[in-house]
Amino acid sequence: MFPIIDLFAGPGGLNEGFSSVKDDNGNFVFKTLASFEMDSTACRTLRLRAAYRELIRSDGDLGSYYDYIEGRSSWDSTMTGEFKQAYQNAEKHIYRVELGQKNRPVVDQFIETQLGPENLRGHWALIGGPPCQAYSLAGRSRRTGDESFASDHKHFLYREYLHILGKFKPTIFVMENVTGLLSSKNGAGSMFQTILEDLKHLEGDTHYEIRSLVVSEDPANLEPSDFIIRAEDYGIPQKRHRVILLGIRSDVASNTPRRVLPRADGSVTVRAAVDDMPKVHAATSTRVPKRSEDWPAIQTEALQQVEPLKLSNKRPPTRLGKTAAKKYKSWVLDDRVSKPIQHTPRAHMVSDLVRYRVLAELAKHLGKSPKYTDLPASLHPEHKNIGEATTPFTDRFRVQVWDAPATTIVSHISKDGHYYIHPDPLQTRSFTVREAARLQTFPDNYFFEGPRTQQFHQVGNAVPPLLAKQIGDIVAETLRDIEGIHPQI
Repeated sequence: MFPIIDLFAGPGGLNEGFSSVKDDNGNFVFKTLASFEMDSTACRTLRLRAAYRELIRSDGDLGSYYDYIEGRSSWDSTMTGEFKQAYQNAEKHIYRVELGQKNRPVVDQFIETQLGPENLRGHWALIGGPPCQAYSLAGRSRRTGDESFASDHKHFLYREYLHILGKFKPTIFVMENVTGLLSSKNGAGSMFQTILEDLKHLEGDTHYEIRSLVVSEDPANLEPSDFIIRAEDYGIPQKRHRVILLGIRSDVASNTPRRVLPRADGSVTVRAAVDDMPKVHAATSTRVPKRSEDWPAIQTEALQQVEPLKLSNKRPPTRLGKTAAKKYKSWVLDDRVSKPIQHTPRAHMVSDLVRYRVLAELAKHLGKSPKYTDLPASLHPEHKNIGEATTPFTDRFRVQVWDAPATTIVSHISKDGHYYIHPDPLQTRSFTVREAARLQTFPDNYFFEGPRTQQFHQVGNAVPPLLAKQIGDIVAETLRDIEGIHPQI
């Protein structure tokens, strides 16, 4: 098996995909030797999943795991026997630490210990994505006018990734970030170009050939946009666009074919992803809106007012990829899960529930998410700038449409569900953690630790595991090619 070191691991989306790769004989190809993450709750999720993975690989008893994630047993009663041993083993390679210059010595020592002399001389992969808040369009928008933003250390956490590349010289690396990286500036220069330039000047005179996973061009001819992976093109039920670099160490890159991700035969839609989930309804929040009208009457009147809009030209549905949908279902479903876990909806204010119902009715007929301006005035949010010509975020209430991939699941889903309204008008709610996890392609047996807000945050911060698995397939093939040509360094 090829070792993996996982940086900025989050809840383990990249790791899950790579750890699921098997060879033609059904043997697992990768083994994670170290995962680094600063969030304590995400680390608990990583440890739990790593324990599950160890039991899978050793044909161990998974009964305790399923009892725990389905709520049939407490944590104390779960921590016995084979599960306890697997969890303790997982704790040994998951390191809670804030990656940064001051912690480099302990991180370097941990990597060196985990890899050991044999793996340091062999072939292995570094994976991960430096935090993206400093590069995301939303993050930059929120900090407009903030003079400290330019010097935010999060801009430069990629240097921790590059430090490990230079010091430990992995055979291959996979680095992921948001597309906002391409337009982000470092002073007057491009942040993306700065990273590419820094990759040419790693410590130890290490060099990498940087390849695209979607365009099989010579690396010298690649444009920045060639590194963008549009997840919906590869069987992911979500329009998630990310910049992903595949780096192959220059001394072993020759004679290895440039491989790209195989495109799906069509889209995996929201319907294909969540329509089989049990129907659940939101509780009413104890928060009371300012207005005190009779909301049922307002809803009835609003539905009558929007009825004419249903006669508008309906957007044609996205072409469903039958093979892609079948692969997706095979990936997420698990017969051992007796009922969906973490599928309890959050509570909403009555006023928002009415808006959700009306907007979902419109979306059902239009085939697209309406704007808040499509709502009758009685349902407009109570904000000072509502109705002004410069009103921002006219899509602050966004229905996810049945017959198309979802919009990007981001960590903001932990704040409220306004961007993730369920397409079924009769359920009248936002997505549950499990539905968001389905759209992110986490298997149904993947459990997120912590309170619901933290669960949403983890889901939104992850790389879709099914996409990561496809990237892992390419990395595995390339490593096997290299091992055949260069058995050892």
